[in-house]
Amino acid sequence: MLALSMTSIRTLHADVTMESATIPPMLDAPDTAVLAVNLGTPETPTAPAVRRYLAEFLSDRRVVSLPALLWQPLLRGLILPLRSSRSAAKYAQVWLPEGSPLMVHTRQLAQAMQALLPTLRVRHAMRYGEPALTTELDRLATEGVRRIVVLPLYPQYSTTTTASVEDRVDAWQRRNPQVTVSLVQDYSIDPDWVAAVAGSIQRYWQQQGRGQKLMFSFHGIPQRLADAGDPYPQRCEASARAIAAALGLGADDWQMGYQSRFGRERWLQPYAEPSLWELAETGVKQIDVVCPGFATDCLETLEEVAMGFTETLAERGAQMRYIPCLNAAPEHARALARLAVASLA
Repeated sequence: MLALSMTSIRTLHADVTMESATIPPMLDAPDTAVLAVNLGTPETPTAPAVRRYLAEFLSDRRVVSLPALLWQPLLRGLILPLRSSRSAAKYAQVWLPEGSPLMVHTRQLAQAMQALLPTLRVRHAMRYGEPALTTELDRLATEGVRRIVVLPLYPQYSTTTTASVEDRVDAWQRRNPQVTVSLVQDYSIDPDWVAAVAGSIQRYWQQQGRGQKLMFSFHGIPQRLADAGDPYPQRCEASARAIAAALGLGADDWQMGYQSRFGRERWLQPYAEPSLWELAETGVKQIDVVCPGFATDCLETLEEVAMGFTETLAERGAQMRYIPCLNAAPEHARALARLAVASLA
């Protein structure tokens, strides 16, 4: 695999000065908290840790809807034994000295939001793995918090992601009626978030020059879920259009695709990697790829896209350049802080 400069991933936003947050003023609210929730990550890049993580993730009925009596024997007897070691090797390629990229960036993002919202408590949690969502909710309640804004770090709503967080939060609140919980369901076209993503792309182009084509790569979901009414593909398309418009791009300057297909069934199309190959075959020799469905860089953006897509495209005579996620960039923290405050209004 091609070597990935983790330093470049982490420092793209370093030249962005923290401006006045311009967050709407808040009364002192020590009993109010914001809980930013990301997907999750193994604790270490080892097969046992990855196995524990995948077992929890792939046991969520929102992720895999097969009956448990059919799915669990297949999961534990075949999939986990086969995938755990392979996935651990991939995690090892992107692991930071401080830990998992997703965990490191999520923690830093929550800290940046806390600096912008000093009268509130800002914490982070994971839907799968640690720190567990319900554990963090319990901790906040024990500390005397009586109002919590749960902010899933999924810009585009899907039944496979946001709804899973919502399920867990709803179950927790039924056991804790003394706490009022609200949840931000979607921010796929939020103006501040769109401006943050567009700004990060523009800064990359200012530093590195602009490629011939921009690809928006989103995590895919099975097509049957979209057919059943999951609005995720429409939300992704809306995000891509809004970001492209903010950049002043024409219809021929960009396209979108879906990555991270799992299993053999049909997922949302077009698939991102074959679409990149087609661009290379038509003479497009430099393509920039950004993943606006991911709040923070993680295995799917770093190993699959930044490493894997880059390598297979190079084999076809074209250069792919990966534009990092927003991670803990100041403009990202500001956009999310504003969303949290707005949900308290």
